Parts: sequence; structure tokens; C-alpha cells
Amino acid sequence: MKYIDFHAHAYRYPIPFVTKFCTVDELLDRYDRYGIEAGFVLPVVNSEIYLPQANEDILEMAKAHPKRIFPYCNIDPRALINRADAPLDQVLQYYKDLGCYGVGEIMPNMPMDDERVQNLFACAEKVGLPVTTDGSDRPNGDFGLYDLPGLPYLEHTLQRFPKLRFIAHGPVFWAECTSRPRPARCKPVFGIDGLQHGSPRAVGKIDTDGVALQLLRDFPNLYAELSDAMAYLRQDEDFAVKILCEFQDRLFFGTDCCNSETECQFNGKLWFDKLHESGKLPTEAWKKICRNNAIDFFNLDLEKA
Repeated sequence: MKYIDFHAHAYRYPIPFVTKFCTVDELLDRYDRYGIEAGFVLPVVNSEIYLPQANEDILEMAKAHPKRIFPYCNIDPRALINRADAPLDQVLQYYKDLGCYGVGEIMPNMPMDDERVQNLFACAEKVGLPVTTDGSDRPNGDFGLYDLPGLPYLEHTLQRFPKLRFIAHGPVFWAECTSRPRPARCKPVFGIDGLQHGSPRAVGKIDTDGVALQLLRDFPNLYAELSDAMAYLRQDEDFAVKILCEFQDRLFFGTDCCNSETECQFNGKLWFDKLHESGKLPTEAWKKICRNNAIDFFNLDLEKA
């Protein structure tokens, strides 16, 4: 079975700062080698980390590879007039009409409950585009929407926009899969050298469900992409199989491919294969998470496994 990558990045002309993204050709070469049929490519438009790229770059990639690259658009919540009444719905509708499937990866280092961020969510809900975000446990010196331990800003957002399909992503969300997260270790600190400093993900055996799983149970409009979950789930495969089965209809395989010099992001694919081949992950759940959910979510013209 060929996978669908729900979360990837590529740059038209990669730059050597912080991380060197793949070109679209490098991304597709990896897809060919790892058995991935297609992927959703999310533009980076926020200036907190990396350097911003244009939505049009992703649209050009999709035009050149229409069966393999599915484009997202992305809008900084401060765009146009830097106010909570900015007509961002007009911009999102423009890109939706051009073929963009969703909005993201949204990761300015602003509080998630900032009304400009909330306006972006409201506009995405209005035009019918799902959103993918990354998070932060720090209000400065980082990228990602800031939330407190326990994710109250996320919960308020899900309450406020029940028709917005929200795709959670990133270590700040997945650290909350256990009831014993260490807040300062949810996310590594990134240096200008592009390296991650600190070891945020060592949680060991997970014996009690955390807030992230409760939110998935309570809010049917919440989905989650698994690239940053791997570091947690691989530490406790029994727990991993439990949540993969419970939420098999709302989870998506993703690589978060964002570095042309390493391929560690694709280890998750190998782990999923191993988990299925060992008999631990039932075939139906494996097929849904790694392919069929993406087809159903976006009504893709692809054959289901």
C-alpha cells in the first residue's frame, strides 16, 4: 500500500538558514524510495523561523506534479491590516478557488487566543478550509501558537468554531497525550545553527491519558497529524496501538519533511510498516491512518486501499 503524506514542506529555492528544506524534486525522490504516492505541501509564511515563502511556490509545484503534490495555502493572521477584523476570508477564498486544500502550517509566535489568530480561524471556518497549526510553550523566542499547559486556548478555539476542522500537529500538542507532561520539555529550543537543543520528548511509559486525548474525544472537529507524535508513541507501543485504534478515523500519517540533509522524518513510515507487519496494528486502522482518511477527508480522486 502506498501512503499519503498529510504534512510536508518544500521550497522553490532552498535557503541554508536554520534548516535547508527539500526542493520538490528531492521530496518526490524520497516519496519514490519510501513508497509514498502523494503529499500535502504546506507553505511557511510566518517570519518567526525559516524565511517566508509564497503560496504561489506551492501552487507551481502542484501544477507541475498534479497527481503527487496537493497544495495548502497559508496566511499570517497579521496580514492586510494587522487587526482582528481583517477580511482574511477574501484571501482564503481566492486560494481555495485556485485549488488549495487547507490553511497552514499556521505558526506565528502569537497566543492562540489572540483575536487576530481567532479571526483567521473564523475566516477559515467561513470559507470551509481546514487548518493545521503548530504550537509553542513559549510566548517569544520560538515559532508556533502559544498555549498554556493543558491547552486551554485550543479548547476554547474548538468550542468557538465547531464547524472548523482543526488538525493538531506538533510536540506541544502530542506532549499532552500523557497526564504527566513536563511543560518546559514539550518542545526543543531551536538555535540559529538549525539544531534542536534539549531533550523534550522522553516520557517513557504512558499510563494515564492526557488532555490531547480528552480533546479528541470531546470535539469531533478535532483531528491530528502524527509526524510529531512518533517520538512519544514509539516509547510505548501498547499505548500507541490503543490510541491509533481508538482515533483511527481522525488521525493522519505525515512526515513533516523539512530538511534535505536528513531523512529521519521518514522513520515514522518504517515504524508504521513494522507495527502493522507485527500484527499489533490492525490492517483496517493502518489503512485508514496511512491513506484512506486523507482520501475521505478531502474527497481525493484516488483509489482507497
